[in-house]
Amino acid sequence: MIKLLNTLGRKKEIFKPLNGKNVGIYTCGPTVYDYAHIGNLRAYLFADVLKRALKTEGYKITHIMNITDVGHLTGDRDMGQDKMLVAQKREKKSAWEIASFYTDAFLDDIARLNIITPDKLSKATDHIKDMIELVKMLEKKGFTYKTSDGIYFDTAKLSDYGKLAQLDIEGLKEGARVEANPEKRNPTDFALWKFSPPTAKRDMEWDSPWGIGFPGWHIECSAMSVKYLGQPFDIHTGGIDHVPVHHTNEMAQSEAAAGKPLANFWLHSEFIMVDGGRMGKSEGNLITLDQLAEKNFDSLAYRYFVLQGHYRSKLNFTWDAMDSAQNTLNNLYEKLAECKEGKTGAKQFEKTFFEAINDDLDTPKALSVMWEMIHSDIADSKKYASLMKMDEVLGLSLKEAWERLNEPLPEAIMVLADLREALRKENKWAESDQIRVEIERQGFVVRDTNKGSVITRKIDKN
Repeated sequence: MIKLLNTLGRKKEIFKPLNGKNVGIYTCGPTVYDYAHIGNLRAYLFADVLKRALKTEGYKITHIMNITDVGHLTGDRDMGQDKMLVAQKREKKSAWEIASFYTDAFLDDIARLNIITPDKLSKATDHIKDMIELVKMLEKKGFTYKTSDGIYFDTAKLSDYGKLAQLDIEGLKEGARVEANPEKRNPTDFALWKFSPPTAKRDMEWDSPWGIGFPGWHIECSAMSVKYLGQPFDIHTGGIDHVPVHHTNEMAQSEAAAGKPLANFWLHSEFIMVDGGRMGKSEGNLITLDQLAEKNFDSLAYRYFVLQGHYRSKLNFTWDAMDSAQNTLNNLYEKLAECKEGKTGAKQFEKTFFEAINDDLDTPKALSVMWEMIHSDIADSKKYASLMKMDEVLGLSLKEAWERLNEPLPEAIMVLADLREALRKENKWAESDQIRVEIERQGFVVRDTNKGSVITRKIDKN
């Protein structure tokens, strides 16, 4: 039994699938016009932990994630520049080339973070017909109107619009700023289909019953989630920034079209802050996995850093905090290297660990239970078996790490290790340190313990 905080209703609920042990999850994926930064990636790490937790409870998961390869506007309320056009100007490439390159980059990032690839990565450009059909359905039911730049959803026609974000609609009307399109009837109305500029041809545009153009941002998720999961489905996930506009509009158009809920549970991960402030392009502090690697941090150290915070709490990124996460992960590997393989775990520790996970994915508490077990006096073989079980949720690749740590050392490294030990016995510390540097340069870690030096292979998932 797992409890989850449902954003719709703002309370913890026992999760009950709609279809037996089968669970449908939809995750809002990346807009592939640039590299994903570590703030973006937290949302996918959260969805991965959720999926892993459900799997350990015996559920069969169908996980769908969209790839937004049609540019939407830099302002969520149909304002600003088209993100894909911004990238085109920056890189002097076609929109299709931009989308392909950054899709591959995103897939590389999630692999480095040991995120299980969704069952279906659904590209927006492959589902234009589905989006058009959904807009036609909304038009038939009287939820749309036409302006000079597109087809819009009339939010005033939906009595409970804004319920996910608990929006104050009247307050929004009173304080509404001037929108990019003065023809909008309400400040919260949003584009379902945008017309191409009459004076320029876009790389990405399609014919439709309303004219040549391209889909609004929100319509793609509604069309693709329902296509693959039906309506309603079990769980919709994303970042907290999606709540006030994107997920609110997605919910509105889906429920207006079908007359029933889109998803039973809406789950959202909080922001990554940088030195206590917002992470963003305007702040100039976006950080990527490649930038972490340049500073010799493993990608899985970032995964560990994220696990240290509850997904619904803001997490403050600093380089010192990242250094601490890397050191803690290294320490975990050291403890793991000391374990002998075993099949029977420490049941009480496992029970407490999974109670934490099943309480709205409380990974900080789960990690504390893991470390309590590691520092206990139970047999190493039991620690090994329990660590493997816990890692089914944590996703730190501990099985692969243990196997690599226990690979026989090359003969050349053994020779260097013996020479170093001899020099240490003669108190020739400078010479022994030079050999240590050489061993580490070749991809190994040297630890000096009370029982002598221990050399293991470096675990690196970059």
